[in-house]
Amino acid sequence: MQLGINGATTLTADLPTDIAVAGKAGFDFVEIWAGKLLDYLPQGGLAGLRRDLKRARVRPLTINSVEHVSFNDPSGRVRKVEEFQRLCRLANAIGCETVLVVPSPRPARVTAQAVERETVQVLRELSTIAARSDVRLALEFLGFADCSVNTLADCAAIVEKVNRPNVGLVLDTFHFHAGASKLRSIAEVDPSRIFMVHLNDVERAPRNRMHDALRLLPGKGVLPLLPILRELKGIGYSGPFSIEIFRPAYWKRAPEQIASQARSAALSVLSNAGIA
Repeated sequence: MQLGINGATTLTADLPTDIAVAGKAGFDFVEIWAGKLLDYLPQGGLAGLRRDLKRARVRPLTINSVEHVSFNDPSGRVRKVEEFQRLCRLANAIGCETVLVVPSPRPARVTAQAVERETVQVLRELSTIAARSDVRLALEFLGFADCSVNTLADCAAIVEKVNRPNVGLVLDTFHFHAGASKLRSIAEVDPSRIFMVHLNDVERAPRNRMHDALRLLPGKGVLPLLPILRELKGIGYSGPFSIEIFRPAYWKRAPEQIASQARSAALSVLSNAGIA
């Protein structure tokens, strides 16, 4: 099992800090926050980034993310393609496997069939770009009601329809719960299509009122983490887990403190599920 930390968990820290505290806490990899990466490069460059990763002994597993990749007007689509191309080239340059993409909000009066058609078309275009840089892309569904792809079942169906070896999905436990995805839907997913599992928890709240700032460390909230993790184990998922928590209260803590606490909490939950 590979365990990592996402740059959102320490969002107010810069990229060198993210990498250093991940290594010190004992994580296997980091998920690089795209904005932090672009802020770092003019100062440290790719050579500096490679040096930081080597020193910390952590791998860069994903870059997060290109948002709102679907339902753009022509100029917006060009901008998203250019953004994705740039991140793919950077991923290749630092040995990073995957670039994450996020679907757009659902336009008014757009059918589920139209959402699938649009998202499949976009992912096929992006997968061709990713292949040129020898990287993969992963679609992360968001459990919010206004997101065009907000359940695991819909996300998995889109990925299967794209049918490209370098296209997969991200299962985020917060979004799985907030979007009312069904546990049984995990059994219907090809585990090789799950490129990443984001591990987190959430405060008690109505699902339709859940938002990112309510996220908690794994095991500290109301998510049915053990059933979700046991289902993943049951289908043979053996891929990476990463802690992604957008909680302003955590950002006020020292980055090394939250990284250590995050790893300890995640290992406890994974162990209880028979994974760690």
